[in-house]
Amino acid sequence: MKTGIKNFIMMALLSSVLSAVCGCVAGNAPRLSGAEKGIIDADGIMRVLSISDRKDSLVLRSKCVDFPKRVLRSERFHRLADRMVATVTDSTQDGVGIAGPQVGLKRRVVAVQRFDKEGKPFEVYPNIRIVYRSEETQTGPEGCLSVPDIYGNVERSQTVVISYIDINTLKPVRDTVSGFTAVIFQHETDHLDGILFTDRMCRD
Repeated sequence: MKTGIKNFIMMALLSSVLSAVCGCVAGNAPRLSGAEKGIIDADGIMRVLSISDRKDSLVLRSKCVDFPKRVLRSERFHRLADRMVATVTDSTQDGVGIAGPQVGLKRRVVAVQRFDKEGKPFEVYPNIRIVYRSEETQTGPEGCLSVPDIYGNVERSQTVVISYIDINTLKPVRDTVSGFTAVIFQHETDHLDGILFTDRMCRD
């Protein structure tokens, strides 16, 4: 069997298994706490956590859990999605992506600007994971809303496959993403595992 075909089949099998796992995890995910509901239901732009604050740092270094599917069906989740996008696009932030822990939620959700789509829309992805990373890489400068005034080069995969729950069908979906948008997905999903871009910066 040719290596390319073998790798494709293995990736497809792995993605299917992980997608099934994601669905199971979502079914067993913990309910929203009162504090989480308070963060989501508040008015205005969400506060972006910073590593300069010790309590914030503890959240930013935490591993996140999925949302239960019943939450993804709710108006509360749609409110969260709208507020995350409003926060990352606010003139005080002006970012290209933001993750749950950056707004105080230890949940697997990111908002990402899709530079690979017409109109470059912001989209929100709950229960997201990267299930494939290409060996081909790209290196470029990165910064972070939660790490003020620090920038550095980071090596990332050129192409990734993401798995997440579609909020309309509540079914696992996979998407292949390349280029700069793939970099954003890798940066934001790192946040969900307590990893900051400074952990991956290229050292001279």
